Amino acid sequence: MKKTLLLFILLLGTALGAQAQKFALIDMEYILDKIPAYAQANQQLEQLSKQRQAEVEKATQEAKNLYDSYQKALKTLSETQRTQREEAIIQKETAAAELRRKYFGPEGELAQKRSELMQPSEDRIYDAVKKLATQRGYAAVVDRASASSLIFASPDIDISNEVLSIVGYSN
Repeated sequence: MKKTLLLFILLLGTALGAQAQKFALIDMEYILDKIPAYAQANQQLEQLSKQRQAEVEKATQEAKNLYDSYQKALKTLSETQRTQREEAIIQKETAAAELRRKYFGPEGELAQKRSELMQPSEDRIYDAVKKLATQRGYAAVVDRASASSLIFASPDIDISNEVLSIVGYSN
């Protein structure tokens, strides 16, 4: 009798402790595609990137032209002239590499501009997801776009449209 009662209490405690965890999915790409400000920011970044890439390519081409000119005139140059031209080529190549780092590096102009333009939209989405997760008691919210190991998920747990509504956009 005691063993049966103890077993019953143990099973009851296990059943109460093993409550199902609730999960939800969002599709960040879908959400971002529906936000016009994000698309506009993306377009601005693309234009700036093309402009900066053209500047870097121009600087790289100038270095290449110097090198080609140096190669053609190599036999007619004195040792001093060779050294001067080599230093000029190195300076141009270094300047082109520095320009690339300045624009496209991890702390570069494009990274800063991306943060400036896109962070507000991303923050609003994060706040909306957090609000929904807290209200509905989700243990986790997974981004379908970045979850490469996600094979299948029921559309019933996708809360992307609710996130859009909270952010102020309808599907």
